[in-house]
Amino acid sequence: MDDLLLRRVRPGLGGELADVRVNDGRVTAITEPGSAGFAARVVDGHGGTLLPGLVDAHVHLVQWATSRRRIPLDAARSAGEAIELLLAHLLATPARQTELVVGAGFRDALWPDRPHKDLLQRALPGRAVALFSADLHTLWLSPAALKLIGRDHPTGVLLENDCMSATAQLPTAAIDVQDQWVAEAVAAAAARGVTQIVDYEYADTVADWTRRGAPAARISCVIARFLLDQTIERGHRTGDVLPGSDGLLTVGPFKLFVDGSLNTRTAYCHDPYPGGDSPGLLELPPAELVPLMERAFSHGLLPAVHAIGDHANTIALDAFEEVGCPGRIEHAQLLSASDVERFAELGVIAAVQPAHQPDDRDVADRHWHGRTSRAFPYRSLLESGARLEFGSDAPVAPLDPWDGIASAVFRTDDDRPAWHPEESIPFPDALAASSGGRRGVSVGDVADLMVTAADPSTLSAADLRALPVTATILGGHVTHQS
Repeated sequence: MDDLLLRRVRPGLGGELADVRVNDGRVTAITEPGSAGFAARVVDGHGGTLLPGLVDAHVHLVQWATSRRRIPLDAARSAGEAIELLLAHLLATPARQTELVVGAGFRDALWPDRPHKDLLQRALPGRAVALFSADLHTLWLSPAALKLIGRDHPTGVLLENDCMSATAQLPTAAIDVQDQWVAEAVAAAAARGVTQIVDYEYADTVADWTRRGAPAARISCVIARFLLDQTIERGHRTGDVLPGSDGLLTVGPFKLFVDGSLNTRTAYCHDPYPGGDSPGLLELPPAELVPLMERAFSHGLLPAVHAIGDHANTIALDAFEEVGCPGRIEHAQLLSASDVERFAELGVIAAVQPAHQPDDRDVADRHWHGRTSRAFPYRSLLESGARLEFGSDAPVAPLDPWDGIASAVFRTDDDRPAWHPEESIPFPDALAASSGGRRGVSVGDVADLMVTAADPSTLSAADLRALPVTATILGGHVTHQS
């Protein structure tokens, strides 16, 4: 399909009613409504707002696609409640006794009790049970699940590297089934206006996406640490378009971890967590981080460095300064005041996930007590000149950029007052951070677009999160129409 006519849309926030023509994947004309002209396809926007398509800059796509089929445990307020939710779900939807029982979404940082393999054994004797925390940095396994992957562990609660390696050993659905789940997840994202996803799955994303074929969104394939040598041998560089993908698949950045997460108290901080001496976990000290970044950058791969705690962010910024390369810091949840301006100075993108702020506010108040004025500091970063790019980190949060935009603007997702409202940002800046930096629609733009049912800049937080998307267009092709 080479041409498309969008009738009765309002280009940009507060835009006037117009017709918009798309040819060969680009916006070619914005005219008065009702202008004559033939198009191979006509989409009626019903007076909705035409905006750039949304970009989710941090997704674990296979895990997100899979988590949509896991038992939800996000409502659990204790280990005991998590098991009650698990049992209630199994009672309502009984599974074969031989199946691995998988749940996801628990947050144990504020629980009065602790998860343990014995709790799962008592509730489901002999059953293989694997429960993933919301941040994916903790895996709670039953004795049978530990045996299934050939491991023993005193508590069955695996953190960080142990969690990641055990996750890779657990049984999974067949590849063709996973691919179908991923395709459905991407189509669901398109229904929320998403036209591009950066896939941080800890796998050979280049090979996986080459196998899957044309997706309903542009995919940037992030390179995992264990694939650095292979990626260099392939000659892939960040930004390269993968052959045979019609421009939809590109090589992404090179991912490295400096620390863990807030909910597991493994985010690496300058100060210890309350009630102990531990400041968190340093996954990759500077002596290892810098050479990896240098080698990647010398072969055209831009680093994307996971850093959540303030000390981890200092280490990551120091490494970018020493290597002298641009790149991204993923998460940047807690920053030292002296580090805020360094993002812009060093040309490092602050790739943040605003939906984590309301999710983690209570945990931050307890475990980062006295430091939360420096947590999720989006306005401070923006005012310093840093480039913000928003992602969801799905399945840690749902793959829905509207949730992140609302969180960045309103700093709450319930009926409580905004948390540190001084760090909220204006809606146009939040939209740009979710649209690859684009702020409107002009002639000549790539036709990655969406039509929303209302002007989102006029909506409340609740209405913004529920905003209907009338149509999504990817390179001039309609990927969603309500």
